[in-house]
This record gives sequence, structure tokens and C-alpha cells, in this order.
Amino acid sequence: MPFRVQDILLVSSLYDSFILREDGRLNELLIGESLELNQQIPGITHVSSGAEALALARSQLRFNLIVTNLEVGDMDAAELAREVKKAELDVPVVVLAYDYREIKNFVARNPVTDIDRIFLWQGNVRILISIVKYVEDERNVFHDTKTMGVPVLLVVEDDIRYYSSFLPVIYTELITQSRSLISEGINVAHKLVRMRARPKILLYSNYEDAARQVMKYGEYLLGVVSDVEFPRGGELLPDAGFQLARMVRGMVPDIPIVLQSSRTEFMERAQTEGFSFLRKHSPTLLGDLRQFLVEQFGFGDFVFRLPDHTEVARASDLNALETLLHEVPAESIAYHGQRNHFSHWLMARTEFALAQKLRPRKVSDFATYDDLRRDLIESIAEYRSEQSQVLIGDFNSATFKPTEAFFLRIGGGSLGGKARGLAFVRHLLHTHRVVRRFAGVQVAVPPTVVLATDAFDQFLRENNLLDFAIHSTNDAEIERRFLAASLPLSVREDLLAFLAEVRYPLAVRSSSLLEDSQYLPFTGVYETFMLANQHPDLDMRLEQLMEAIKRVYASTFSRHAKAYVRATPYRLEEEKMAVILQQVVGAIHGQRFYPDFSGVVRSRNFYPVPPLSFADGIAAVALGLGREVVGGGKCLTFCPRYPQNIVQFSSAEDILANSQSEFWALELDHKARDEDPVADLREARFGLDTAERDGTLHSLGSTYSDDNHAVYDGLGRLGIRVVSFAPILKHEVFPLASILEQLMRIGEDALGRPVEIEFAVRLTHLPDQAADFGFLQIRPLALSHEGEEFRMEDVDPARLICQSSKVLGNGRIQDLRDAVVVDFQRFERARSQEVAQGVTYFNAKLSEKGTPYLLIGVGRWGSNDRWLGIPVAWDQISGARVIVEAGFRDFRVTPSQGSHFFQNLTAFQIGYFTVNPDAGEGFVDWQWLSSQPAVEEQGCVRHLHFAAPIPVIMNGKTSRGMIFRPDEV
Repeated sequence: MPFRVQDILLVSSLYDSFILREDGRLNELLIGESLELNQQIPGITHVSSGAEALALARSQLRFNLIVTNLEVGDMDAAELAREVKKAELDVPVVVLAYDYREIKNFVARNPVTDIDRIFLWQGNVRILISIVKYVEDERNVFHDTKTMGVPVLLVVEDDIRYYSSFLPVIYTELITQSRSLISEGINVAHKLVRMRARPKILLYSNYEDAARQVMKYGEYLLGVVSDVEFPRGGELLPDAGFQLARMVRGMVPDIPIVLQSSRTEFMERAQTEGFSFLRKHSPTLLGDLRQFLVEQFGFGDFVFRLPDHTEVARASDLNALETLLHEVPAESIAYHGQRNHFSHWLMARTEFALAQKLRPRKVSDFATYDDLRRDLIESIAEYRSEQSQVLIGDFNSATFKPTEAFFLRIGGGSLGGKARGLAFVRHLLHTHRVVRRFAGVQVAVPPTVVLATDAFDQFLRENNLLDFAIHSTNDAEIERRFLAASLPLSVREDLLAFLAEVRYPLAVRSSSLLEDSQYLPFTGVYETFMLANQHPDLDMRLEQLMEAIKRVYASTFSRHAKAYVRATPYRLEEEKMAVILQQVVGAIHGQRFYPDFSGVVRSRNFYPVPPLSFADGIAAVALGLGREVVGGGKCLTFCPRYPQNIVQFSSAEDILANSQSEFWALELDHKARDEDPVADLREARFGLDTAERDGTLHSLGSTYSDDNHAVYDGLGRLGIRVVSFAPILKHEVFPLASILEQLMRIGEDALGRPVEIEFAVRLTHLPDQAADFGFLQIRPLALSHEGEEFRMEDVDPARLICQSSKVLGNGRIQDLRDAVVVDFQRFERARSQEVAQGVTYFNAKLSEKGTPYLLIGVGRWGSNDRWLGIPVAWDQISGARVIVEAGFRDFRVTPSQGSHFFQNLTAFQIGYFTVNPDAGEGFVDWQWLSSQPAVEEQGCVRHLHFAAPIPVIMNGKTSRGMIFRPDEV
């Protein structure tokens, strides 16, 4: 293998780089699954622009591979690849993109001939291993086949999504197979040969290239994995795979060949011709491919020595090394120091920063050997201290003790998107020294343990649940089977050790591979549960925690989750679930536990009112736990740059109408609630009178006086209590606006795009105690692509169904012929849940036919509070292309920018109209709608169908939009 990727130049945002590295685990993966014996570990150098990449590649000719995003700031990937080729650097340029739609648009707009290959990130870090191996195999196949007879596996696939998905599966199986042969090696050299002699994989996307390789390496072919439909002669050929397979079979009669297609009619033909066949749309495609491959294709201790080589001690890890440095003879330390043994050993163990710090130091720099000993001990201690603040440790049941800043993982595999984001936040907070910026406030990620995805895989495997869960449509039965199953023994033991040391309330949160991705955040798709963790019986607390974990696992396969995944380019089979066990931010108040307030802040405001601007961001906050905010309930919204400018509180009437009247808290008693099996895992609602008795309303509240029709700060008067946040936003008893503004900017700079942050705050009135700002989540904020700016000419209202000055989205929609409409005259808030069922019924019927539709309703869509609107989940309206929410006759509707529902609207680029005629914010022609004949009705929900399209025009820059009557454009 003459060519090896030893230095990778990664061109991306800081956040994308962090995703790939996943807090150091990428290096371990490179060692464990990618690198052969005694080979150098590839280094990864990160830059944030194409210009930086070109300058570095020209000045340092050490890079063997450039991996870039589609857009790299100052130039796109096509231009970067073109410049690399023009500079004759002979470095392959591979694109790793994050959104399939973006790839299609990019390829349509740009010549990509200079790009070696485009891959799609789908949450699996092994894709980078596959890219490295793909490049190495392409360069080494001729040499390795001719000199060592290494076999070749030919893969033919033109769909980026599929080869990005199954190439990591193939490489993982081949590496696993190679490892299994090591024990059979006679000596080190023989073992090395066996390890290096794994099959090379060649990936091609058209017939000519594939056939050329068959002719060149026919005698070395191990097998063929091929699509059926791919280009030949520049045209898509429906049976190109069969033609290639027959050619291969003619040369090598016994070679295993598997054809893949989404068209099931090819299955019989493949079987007739003697080829294996896999359905691409099968929910178990990757498992089937793995099975086909299996069935058809048959670092050490630090040894302290004296100068005479006498062994005096052994250190198996960094902890042991630090301990032994106190004990071993000074002569031994000097012996190893003179030969740079410490830095060499640390480098091999991927402790690169410490190794680089120690390497320049010489024994002669120290007056005595004991000074050298002391410096080594202090350097290791300082390094480990820094790591504990930013890195993820492995949970050790024997040594675990709770500290303020721990972030640990149980088991192997991925942390999932949400936990990965939290790990990244810890890194940012440490790097930017945020904790030092706000006196008296501790800004931190709460103590966290993550049950990584290997535990999920093992749970499904040991209980034989995967196939059942993927295919079942019965949520209750999925939940029953999961609850009856057992978590792996090692996981149960670790959880027991964790609970033995931890008695505070816990949030049990999902963290799937795909959650918080850049383009489809999977917001609110999976479950979160809250545990009081107060039961005196440790075994009972363990049972409650395991139940919560298994319920989170089960939510991966709920109908809600499956419907969401179907609307994305991803496959449910590829999804894996990690689980976050996190301390709940807050304090005990009687038999309740909750923070003073929680909230969500976004670095973009989709509905700015002067002086607020789009780029200033918007925050939504509420007293108590955050369910009121993310569930679309009543909360206070403000701009961190203008914290006293609160539009929704512009008058006493507005304050009374929009103020929060209830809050969420966690009940701490452990009484059984037979009527609701998950009540012990959920928050409960309480009135503001409870918050006032608890003392938490004093820092957030104001009073409405009926005597003079005015609102006064504080609770010193008699009157109606309102949650105004006046003490914080007006009098700055806590620097909330300043913290949010800085965190938005830090997050946006690091992720390279707008962000959304969830947080919770515990205030304190004790001078020697810091308040807690709990950083609970960060995710990229999905934005619609504005592109062309559409002009909104003055239009006769008689031609329109709807017009609004508060619209999210951009562009023209010309293919809507169906509408699902909630009858304004017949709608009653008390029956909003029945309305939700009617909407769900029509969504299912239209979605089954693949028919997009216009959805028009009354009140806020997606609110958990049925009195504020229609309480639908995302999967219940997932087929809608454009959504309209209109104010009640007695209630003005405001966009719920902090909710999970709103995040999904932006992620799926759904047109979103907010209409309040009484406030001059557009109109809906209810009379015209009610006069149209319905195809079918469910209560007050009507399905309308029109022969002509319903044109929709949205201007993303002005937030204006119009929905025309059919035939009116």
C-alpha cells in the first residue's frame, strides 16, 4: 500500500469540524477501524475558507486529501477543486455535504468534474473513514493487486444517498473480517500482511468506468454490488446493472453479485439470471447488505526502565502514568526523558496536545531530575484538568463521583446530535471563558451522562426488537414490548452506580444520530421524560430510570417519528438513539422542583417590528420548566438587543391577554398514579398563586390594578398577577439579555450559521451563591432559502383567499389544488382536540396519495394548550405545503417562534401565514371558503378540491404573502 492518507485538510465551519471529530472519538475510530498495524494516524487540519485551504495546500505539500463542504465561505466546492487542480497539487478533493436537496441544486448549477466524489453526511462518523479508504483504495489498487494479489470489490451506484449510506457498512465488515484473521498470523510480519491485505473497494457511477475496471482487475474480483439503473453512454439505462453483471459473470462464473433497486419487478429477473437482489426501499437494506457480505465473502503499556533496561513499573493509561511518576526512580524518568519516550507514548495514545507540549523540553532544561519529575506531573495534571472541562469521559462505576462539571458517556458508539451539540457547547464556553464574563452567574452545561448508541443497538439485538419495531404501526404495542425488554446488564450496573451517587431530579432526553442536524433538526420528534429521582428505594429509582430510557428508545419507532423520517432523505434503519441523563436546573419549592424560568433564543427574528431587525434575534421565556415555551404556550418574547421593547405587552389589555397564567414544575412525591402510567415521568401544571407562595414570581412578576387600569412592577399591590419579567428586563436583577446576546454571537460564529439555544435559569438571593444559567441545547437554525425576491404588487382583495404581512417562506407555489380548512364560524376552542383529529384524518388521506395541500385554521397550530389553537403534532399536518393560522374572534394569534413546531416549519420550508385582521395583519376570506363545495367534512374541518391550482406567492425579505383564488393569476 504505497499511498496512505496521512494528512487531511478539512474545509468547513468550526461546528462541522466538531461533528466529524465528535470530541476526539474520530481518532479512536481511525485507530480501531481504519488503520492497519504500525501505521501513522492521519492528522486532520481544519480551515474555514477555500482561500485558507488553497494557501495551506500550496505552502505545505503534506496533505493527501481535501474534504470540503459544498459552500466554504469565500468559494464553493467546485471552484476550490478547480483551483486545486489548476495548482497541480495532485490532492483529491472530496465533498461531504449535509443536505441532499442542496447537493442536487449544486450539481445542477456547477461543473463538478474536478471533484473526485460527493458524499452525504447522514449522522455516521464512519463516513469519513469510508472517504479515506475510498481515496486510498483508488490510488493503491493497481499496486496492491499486482504485488500482493489483494482482491477487489466493485461497487456501482450513482445515487449519492445510497453509496454514502452503505459504503461505511461494507468497509466496517471488511475491517472486522481482516481483524478476525490477525490471530491466525504466524508472526508480526505475517499478521501485518494479513491485516493490510483486506479487499480494495472501487466505487463507480456509470457503466463505462465499471466495465473498464472489470477488464483491468477481473482476475482479482471478489464480488460486485451494483445498482440496476445507472448511466451508459451518457443516458440512464434501466437495466445497466444486468448488462454489467452478465459481463462479469462471463469472465468470472462463480463470482457473487448482488443487484440493488427500488423497483421490485427486477427481483424475479435477478433470481432468474442467478443474481442476488436487495430492495433499496426495504427498511432493513443495510442489514440485508451486511448479511450478504458476511455470507458471500468469505497500543501498549508505558514500561519504566532504568538505564540498564531493568523494568521497574508499567503504566497502562495516563492516570497510571501520573501515579507512577511519583514513585519510580529519578534515573528512570531521566532515561525516558532523554529519548522523548513520554511524548512518543502520548502521541500513540492520541494525547497530541500534551505530547506536543512535552516534546520540545529537554532534561538539561531542569536543575535536577526531581524538577523534571515535578514538571511532568504538573503538566499531566493540568492537561487532565483542562480535559475534564471540555472533553467527554467514559463512565467508570468504580470511581464515579459527582462533580459540578462532569460530562460522561456510558458505552461506545455515537453521542447523538443533541449530546454532541452539548459537548460542543462545553468546548465553546471553555474556549471563550464565558464563565468569567458575568459576575455571580455560572454559565454551564448541567452535569450530564450520555448512554451512547451502542447500548441502543445492543438492547434491540438482545431483545430481537429491530425488525418488529421498524414494521409495526402500533405505538402501544411497541411501547409494551420495549418496556418488557431488559437493558444490557452492563448498562444496568452503570445506571445503578450512577443513581447511588446522584439524588437530584433528572431529565431523560433523546439524542438520536439525526437530531439537531443542520437542515432537518428532528425537533420534538422523540420523547423527553423528567424524573424526580427522590424515592428512598434505590432499586425503585433504577426501575423508573430504566423505564424512561426504554420509553425514549420506543419513541424512535413511533408513528410520529416514522412519519417525520418519511418526509426526509433519511432511513429509519439508519437512525440510532443515544439518551441524555442530565441534572434538571432549578430548586426545590415544597414538593415541587423547577427553575425560576426557562426559554429559547434564536439568532434570527422572523417577524421583526421596528426597531427590531431580522438579525437581532428573538427570545421566548416563561416561568418554570421549558415545556410552556417549546410547546407553543403563553410566554414572553423579547429581543435581547432591545429587552424593554415588548410588542405583545404594549397595553394593559395585551398584558392580561398574553401573560402566562400557569407554569410547569416537577412533582417530587413518589406516590403511584395508576390512572396515568407516565405521570411520574412528566411535569405538572400549577397556577401563579403557587409560584407566588414559592417566592419565584417575585423576580418575574407585575400586578394589574383594576382601579386605574394599569400594570405595576412587582407584587406589592393587590390585583391580578402577570409574568412580565420586568425585574429582569427593566431593572436587570439578572443579566439575561446580555448573556443571550453574547451566547447567540458565540454560537453563530462557531456553527457558521444562525442558531437556536435552549436554557434554564435558577436565580439566587444569597450574596455568596452564584445563579445558574443552564445551557441545555444548541442547534443550527433552519432557514428558508430566499433566492429570488418576488415583488408584491397591489392586488384586488377579491382575487385572494388570504393575504398577510407576517409570512415565513419565499417563492411561488403553483401545484396546490387541495385545501383543508377549519370552518371559522363553527370552530369552538373547547372542541379543538376534535378538530385536530379531523385535520389528522385528511392529512393521512392526502399524504397517502402524495397530494400536497393548503391548511387553513383558527388559532395557533401545534400548541400544547388547546385553548390557544389546534393541538396537532408535526406528523398530523406533515403533508401541508402552506399553513395559515388566523386569530380567533376574541384572541390575536402570535407566531410561536420558540416552539418545536415552529422549528419544523422552517426546516421543511413550509409556507407559514399568520393572519390577524383586527391588527391590520392581513385577512382570510372565510365567506368565500365556506361557499366552496367540500369533497368531505369531518366536523368543522372541510376538504376542498379545485380543478385549477391555488397560486401562492411569498416574499421572504418583506415577510409578505398572498394566496390567490384558483384561476385568479
